[in-house]
Amino acid sequence: MAENHEKDVMTCRACGREERASEGYPCASCGTFICLICTFRGVTLCKSCEQAAGARPAQP
Repeated sequence: MAENHEKDVMTCRACGREERASEGYPCASCGTFICLICTFRGVTLCKSCEQAAGARPAQP
């Protein structure tokens, strides 16, 4: 019998950990995967979007 090597994990785009895909949320800006632990910690943006947001001047 053939072995099944499928995995239901995705890499968190905020912290880099592999977590279950069904237990995460999308980045508020681009929609990439953010793990549940990062979400509990208040992270809503992936690293790329966080860096882009920090590079932009604040809007009044």
